[in-house]
Amino acid sequence: MPDKPLTVLTYAASASLAAVALVYFFNPNQFIDGDSSTSSASTRKKGIVGLVNPANDCFINSVLQSLAGLGDLRLYLIREVHRRQLDDASIYTTLPEKDDQAKDVDVAKLASLQGGEVTQGLKMMLDQLNERPIYKKTISAQHFIAVLEHAFDSKISRAQQDAQELLQLVAERLSEEYHAGKRARQRHKQGLQDSVGEDDSTSGLGDAQEPERDTLNISAVASQLLAPVSAAGNSATEDEEGFPLEGQTEARVECQHCRFIPRATPTSFVMLNLMVPQKGATTLNECFDTHFKTEYIDDYKCDKCRLVHAVETLEEELGFTKSPEQKDFIQSKIDRVRKALEIDPEKPPERVQLPNIKHAPKRKVARHVQITKFPKVLVIHLSRSMYDPGSYSQKNSAKLSFPERLPIGGILNRKNYRLLGLVTHKGTHNSGHYETFRRQHLYPPTSRPHVKNPVGPYSASVTPAVSHQPSPQMSGNLLTTPVKGDGRSSLSLAERPSFSSTPSPSASTKSLSPPSPSSSIPTPESAATGKDGMPSQKKKHLSLPLTPEQPTTILSPPIEPKPDEPAFARYSASLDLSRFKRKKRKTTSDRWWRISDEKIKECNTVDVLAMQRDVYMLFYEVERSDPTDS
Repeated sequence: MPDKPLTVLTYAASASLAAVALVYFFNPNQFIDGDSSTSSASTRKKGIVGLVNPANDCFINSVLQSLAGLGDLRLYLIREVHRRQLDDASIYTTLPEKDDQAKDVDVAKLASLQGGEVTQGLKMMLDQLNERPIYKKTISAQHFIAVLEHAFDSKISRAQQDAQELLQLVAERLSEEYHAGKRARQRHKQGLQDSVGEDDSTSGLGDAQEPERDTLNISAVASQLLAPVSAAGNSATEDEEGFPLEGQTEARVECQHCRFIPRATPTSFVMLNLMVPQKGATTLNECFDTHFKTEYIDDYKCDKCRLVHAVETLEEELGFTKSPEQKDFIQSKIDRVRKALEIDPEKPPERVQLPNIKHAPKRKVARHVQITKFPKVLVIHLSRSMYDPGSYSQKNSAKLSFPERLPIGGILNRKNYRLLGLVTHKGTHNSGHYETFRRQHLYPPTSRPHVKNPVGPYSASVTPAVSHQPSPQMSGNLLTTPVKGDGRSSLSLAERPSFSSTPSPSASTKSLSPPSPSSSIPTPESAATGKDGMPSQKKKHLSLPLTPEQPTTILSPPIEPKPDEPAFARYSASLDLSRFKRKKRKTTSDRWWRISDEKIKECNTVDVLAMQRDVYMLFYEVERSDPTDS
C-alpha cells in the first residue's frame, strides 16, 4: 500500500513528460516567443516586417507598407530590374544629344532615369518588407531614403510631411524611369536596323565594282537573320506591359452652339485626386461623380464657330467690293475657309488672315473628363483640405464610406477593382500620424496556382485521361452466409468488406471492367475440408448470379437497382465516402494587417471599412476573371 501513491505519481510524471515530448515533436514552434507560432493569430502577427520611426517618418513608412501590398507593382519591379540586368549595359548608358522635341537633355538626370535608380531601390525595399519572419522583425527605410535623395539631388525634410506628396513623387519618378528605359531600347533597336541597312548599301557597291568575285554577302545574311528579330523586338516593345499605376484621361469639350468636339489630348496620371465634400457624411461614388461630372463653361472660343464667323465677315466684305480682282481674291479666301471647315476646323487655312480673335463669338461649352486607359493599380487620394481666406487651412473630417469592390467605367469598358490597402491619417491638418492597412495576400511568384497545365498529373484540374492504376478491389471474404431462398445473401458483422489498392496478377486486366454475370467466391467450409472430411487443396466455389436481386452490405441501407446498371456501380454507391472529402480551407481574403510603424495588429474587412473618418488614400487593384492574367 505505501508504494501505490508513489506509483501513481510516477505514472503521472511519465505521462506529462510524454505529452510534452509529443507536443514538441509535432509542433516545435509552440514554445517560441511564448505562444504558438503556427496558430493563425500569432503567424499573421509575425508574418510581416515593420519599419522604425526615428524622427517623424510615419509618412514614409505608410507609403512603403502600402506599396509592399500591391502584387502588380512588385511583378513590375522584378521585371524591370531583371530586364536591365539581362540587356546589354550599353543600351542604358548611351545617351542621345537631343530629346524628342529636339531640345538639349540633362545628361545626369537622363542617365539616372535610364539606369532605373529608384526602381532598383524600391524593389530591394519591398522585397525586405515582404519577408515572412517567424519572429518580430523591424527594419529601417534609410536605404530607400538615401536612394531618393541621390536621385533628386536634395535632402528630404524630417518634419511633418504629407504622405500623398511623397507617393506622387515616387510614382511619377517610376513612370519616368520606365519610359526612359523604353525609349532607350527603341533607339538601340533602331540603331541595329540602320547599321544593317548601311552594311547592305556598302556591300552592294563592292559587288558592283568586282562582279567577277563570287563572295558570301555576310551583311545580307545578317540582315535576313536580324529582320524577324527586329520585327519581334519592335512588337514586343509596343506590347510590353507598362507601369501599373499609370492611366490616362481625356477632357472632351463640346460646343453647345455648333456641337463641334475638338480632339482631346490624353493626360497621364498615377493618382486620382478627389475632393471630399464639406458635409457630415459622403460616399466615394459621390466624390467620383463630382470629379467626372459635366461642367458648363461660358465665354469659350470655339474653333469652328470662329471659322464660320470668318466666312460671314468675308461675305460681307465681298458684298461691298466692286473690283472684280478683289472679289476673286476674297472669294478664294472664302473657299479656303469653307474647305477648312469641312476637313479640320482646328487647323486654320493657309494664306488666309482670319479676323481678330477678340471679335470671335463666345460660346457655351460642356466639358467632361473620362478615363480612357485604366491602370492595373488605382491609387485614390482623398483631399481633405479646407481653405479659408480668413484663417489657416483646416482638415475636413467628414465620414466617407468606400466599398471593397469598386466598378469604374461604362457598360462596354467597365473595370472592377478590389481594395488592397489604404492609408489613414489621424490628427489635424498640420500634424498627425499615418497608419497603413494591408490585405494579407501572397502574390506570384511566391504563390502561384497550376494554371499553365490545364490537364496532367501536376494540374489543379482533373485530367480526362484514364488512369492505368486499377480501381480498388474488394477482397474475397465478402459473403459469409448462405444464399437465401429468394436469391439474397447477407453479411455478418464479423466480416466486413476490405479494400486493397494493390491489384492481383489475375485481376490486373479486369479491374476497369464490371464483374461477370456470375462470380465464384470460396466458402470457408469448402476451403477447410473435402467430401470425405479430409483437408482438400481444391476449393469449392459458390456461384452467385449478379442479378437485380444483388445482396446488400451493412454499410448502407438497401439500394433499389436500376435497369442496365453495372454491378460495381451498386457497390460504390453503397459506400459512404463523405468522410474522405477534402475539407475546404478557410479563405484569407478577410484578413488584414494594421501597421503603425513597427507596431502590427490584425483586423478584418469590417474594421477596415469602418475607417471612414480617417481614410486618406485608397489602393485598388483590377480584378481578373482568369488567374493566368496575373
